[in-house]
Amino acid sequence: MISLVQRALRAGFMAAEAVFNRAFGNRLNPFYHLGKISFFLFWVIAITGLVLYAFFDTSVEGAYRSVEAVSHGAWGLGSVMRGLHRYGSDAMVLTMLLHMLRYFALDRLRGFRAFSWVTGVGLIWLTYASGINGFMLPWDRLAQFVTQASFEWLDWLPGFDGRLIRNFILPEHVTNRLFSLLVFVHIGVPLLLLLLMWIHVQRVTKASTQPPRPMALALMLTLVAVSIAAPVSSQGPADLHTTPLELSLDWFLLPVFPLIQEGHSGLVWALATGLTLVGVALPWLKLHRRSDAAYSLTIHPGPARAVARADETLLEAGLRADLALPYDCRSGGCGVCVCTVLNGRVDLGLYQEAALTPAMRARGQALMCCAVALEDVEFEVEGVASLAPDQTQALQHWQGRVQRMERLTPELMRLFITLPSGKVLSYHAGQYINIILDDGAKRSFSFAKAPPDPARPVLPDDGIIELHVRRVEGGHFTTHVFEHMRVGDEIEFEGPIGRFTLRDSQRPILMIAGATGFAPIKSILEDAFRRGVRRPIQLYWGVRTEDDLYLQKQLAHWQAEHDNFTYVPVLSGLADDDPWTGRRGLVHEALLADHPDLSGHEIYVCGSVHMVKAAVPDFLSHGLGEEYCFSDAFVPNSTNGQS
Repeated sequence: MISLVQRALRAGFMAAEAVFNRAFGNRLNPFYHLGKISFFLFWVIAITGLVLYAFFDTSVEGAYRSVEAVSHGAWGLGSVMRGLHRYGSDAMVLTMLLHMLRYFALDRLRGFRAFSWVTGVGLIWLTYASGINGFMLPWDRLAQFVTQASFEWLDWLPGFDGRLIRNFILPEHVTNRLFSLLVFVHIGVPLLLLLLMWIHVQRVTKASTQPPRPMALALMLTLVAVSIAAPVSSQGPADLHTTPLELSLDWFLLPVFPLIQEGHSGLVWALATGLTLVGVALPWLKLHRRSDAAYSLTIHPGPARAVARADETLLEAGLRADLALPYDCRSGGCGVCVCTVLNGRVDLGLYQEAALTPAMRARGQALMCCAVALEDVEFEVEGVASLAPDQTQALQHWQGRVQRMERLTPELMRLFITLPSGKVLSYHAGQYINIILDDGAKRSFSFAKAPPDPARPVLPDDGIIELHVRRVEGGHFTTHVFEHMRVGDEIEFEGPIGRFTLRDSQRPILMIAGATGFAPIKSILEDAFRRGVRRPIQLYWGVRTEDDLYLQKQLAHWQAEHDNFTYVPVLSGLADDDPWTGRRGLVHEALLADHPDLSGHEIYVCGSVHMVKAAVPDFLSHGLGEEYCFSDAFVPNSTNGQS
């Protein structure tokens, strides 16, 4: 039953979050900041409460008059202040309940999260206690009703026997001392609430308690607008000689009071006690089997190490290890915490489709804030140069211009991008950049030339980047390159990114390139030849037809110039009667035919996800050590945004 409720709530929250993402953007989606909003609203309530208290008369006779004076004085500012206090309280109850429901729906309440969940149950009741107590202070007809009903409810407990409600039967029974006690409670309970809020977030790694500034400003403006449009007013002075017959109730804070008025105090106690017990027990109710194992995380760049507890996300584990990981919403909606899983299995968790598209999943990418390790995992974090807190460095953003465009085949463009005068981008051969489109989407392309040589003075050519862009049917960026891009056009990009780089060892090198997977291989080869790498290097380049091969003269020149380099083209889309005399079939099978025992080699594979997924298991089954297999998979980008 609980699982069914969770699934229904989960579907509702995911649908609502998707709508809010489209309306406000993932950075300002209130569902991703419910806890922070609750903290912000607490301070709104606390500050406005202190201002109101400065003008409040704590005597029985003066309470109503002082509240009325504030409400109708100071050119309307007093009324706004009272409205902010009242509507802020309603909003805080709403955001806290939504926050708790959301975590229940996502089942984020077990294991190490149980502490925050249980303290959250206490926070809900303290918030209600403080809010209900606040309705007693204006000493109007509503205050009379709330006070009498509250004490009648408490009197239901054994031992009181109606002693509490006797204090509110006749006017002379309500003394200034008793009223001052109610005021003291309204100060003490919020202080206790604040303490428990602080305790609540202590087990949340890198917890933030302030919403984004635009969201905080929007909340304040909304509360002010509501306070002006629907000013809070008193409902006539309290009169203990009569019973209030018509009242306007606050249904956020006083939903059960009609039940108490009808004499159902026992039912209200049963509901409150039952909900509390169920809420506290939920983290330990076993809805399905869970592993209690902890797993080792290897995180790049670095590498850095962390240990993920049972059900702990990659992000939570990394932050707990004091790593400087990128994140924002922590809810699978913004995509800031994207990573690429290199080894091991993860449960991707719940996320918005726009933040983790099918193409990204096919590339092995995941969102750290949602993904949970199912075994020891190695992954690479996108967009950072270092994970050390004292070396945090944002990914560099660049502005370049198209210097030259060269069509190497009917469907492949060689693109040269020049940086501003005097600028040089330092990178490692095999890395890539993200080109940033007008709508904020990103397209990844590998460097197709060796990086600048740090051992010599900077040359003009060092400020030029080479990319290989293959036309993809329906591809937004690639279509633009082939049909609309002109020399001189500006291009915004970020980088360098990636770890598909040549490792230092003595092992012979085998390389496989699929289609434009040749681009990073070309960069690695140029750099290796320049550095004088003498290890045997053999490149297998797989394409469908001979027309898909390009830069063949350069490859022939390298093969003639470097006796340790061999090049083998492999075509997979030929008819049986095609005159091609070279190798045919799948490129990785051609490599295995030449090297059935891979135990002494290291292999670099770059191509489509399908090719990489087919090749790597075969290589491992032929003796290749997993630590000597390096791959970089890509998925063509199309108009549906699956990139």
